[in-house]
Amino acid sequence: MKTNLLGLDAAGLAGFFAELGEKPFRVRQVLRWVHQRRESDFTRMSDLAKGLRDKLAAQACVEAPRIVGDTLAEDGTRKWLLKVDGANAVEAVFIPEARRGTLCISSQAGCVLDCAFCSTGKQGFNRNLSTAEIIGQLWLASRLVESRISNVVMMGMGEPLLNLDNVIPALRLMLDDNAYGLSRRRVTVSTAGVIPGMDRLRDECPVALAVSLHAPTDALRDTLVPLNRRYPLRELLAACRRYLEKAPRDFITFEYVMLDGVNDGDVHARELAAIAREVRCKYNLIPFNPFPHSGFERSPDERIRRFASILQNAGVTVTTRKTRGDDIAAACGQLAGDVADRTRRSSRVVPVKEVHA
Repeated sequence: MKTNLLGLDAAGLAGFFAELGEKPFRVRQVLRWVHQRRESDFTRMSDLAKGLRDKLAAQACVEAPRIVGDTLAEDGTRKWLLKVDGANAVEAVFIPEARRGTLCISSQAGCVLDCAFCSTGKQGFNRNLSTAEIIGQLWLASRLVESRISNVVMMGMGEPLLNLDNVIPALRLMLDDNAYGLSRRRVTVSTAGVIPGMDRLRDECPVALAVSLHAPTDALRDTLVPLNRRYPLRELLAACRRYLEKAPRDFITFEYVMLDGVNDGDVHARELAAIAREVRCKYNLIPFNPFPHSGFERSPDERIRRFASILQNAGVTVTTRKTRGDDIAAACGQLAGDVADRTRRSSRVVPVKEVHA
């Protein structure tokens, strides 16, 4: 089987070239051809010796996931459905804005965590994506969109910190000046709170971190984010403080989906303000994006504004995410792809009752 060069960061490519008997400087050349020029045809890599091009053609390839769906929203958001194998497809989303272009990519086919309000989680889980399948989403998007991709967020399908063996090499390629050259501040990994993964990411490849909080107490979070039963808030906040010791930003972003009558009361906002006194953070309020049989409703706009004002009056930085791409199911929490559900969860989904603290 040929080696897919999209799956090799600089260290991996160095090892590959050593086995071919090639000099280390070839790593820089090939990284630039593959990731900066998005070239997949070795014969066109003109500054490589012909002998090396022949070796690469015989033993390597540059293969991204296959696009099987390409949808454009009215607001310019673009969503791709990407086939990663015979049974699974994942989704990636590009969000253009005036001063930046953000690509949201997936790390798993489905998700094992089963958060109550997330369409991906209701679909079930099949497998981790490989490094080539993860970076392939960025490689493809870079070829297909005219505006520059300035930010990458790992907020698509899956829990990235349960797939770090593949996520970390992909992150290193995003940061490599010979590949995509993004700054650590412009690459964000989102987690529901997998504490061992947070500690490993901190030590091996710290980038900006977003934590899916969604509730200010263990009692409510246990219901909305079942992972909290294993890693409760006290332990999660301690892990956030450890992460900040090496983080490229001086704050953690806490993501908070606004669920009508569930987690959007004044008392919840005051409890979040207390958390902000424990961890340097900002809150990103996310209006809930409905999907069939979710059992939840989006908080009214006025309730979200009041919730935000309570936080702001307590001296907390807070933003409210503008909903993008919801007309093509590309908004936060809506990505579902096409997954061969190894957990068989999709056949067991029932409407979720409203949850109260």
